[in-house]
Amino acid sequence: MQSQTRKLTYHVATTLDGYIAREDDSFDCFVFEGDHATEYMATLQHDYDTVLMGRRTYDVGLKFKVTDPYPYLETFVVSRSMKEAPNPRVKLISDDVVGAVRALKAKEGKGIYLSGGGALAAQLFAAGLVDEVLVKLNPRLLGSGIPLVSRLDRHLELALRSTKVYQNGVVLLRYDVQR
Repeated sequence: MQSQTRKLTYHVATTLDGYIAREDDSFDCFVFEGDHATEYMATLQHDYDTVLMGRRTYDVGLKFKVTDPYPYLETFVVSRSMKEAPNPRVKLISDDVVGAVRALKAKEGKGIYLSGGGALAAQLFAAGLVDEVLVKLNPRLLGSGIPLVSRLDRHLELALRSTKVYQNGVVLLRYDVQR
């Protein structure tokens, strides 16, 4: 379905104690098998046509020589330090992140998938640009790591839209961000 303002969704896996990755940016702590993983892949292709991620999130794939982690999505990486993307399909946003995301939301198309990370999410939450949060809550505790959202200047209200519990213990929580 096409709309004038596309929805920006922070669609993210987290541990029960609120971490989206270990301190070294690895994410081997998550449950990767099961129905939730299959549904996640289908959602990526059905609900989104654009992905937005921070540099640290993009770097995870680069360690394994993956330069285009979502070849079926228009890909944007937010980075002040990268001067050139290692893949011609990947577009860089180096300044005015808020303005660039507003422009993306104004374009025709499907939803925008905010893939990570916590600092970028915090910046976009602060600017009022995130519309929805989909959390894949994993039955794990890390004790430390990269938080779901880094510092916010104010608390945000979320309205629960739906929940789904998978047999492997993962719980999918869908929230609307309240304005």
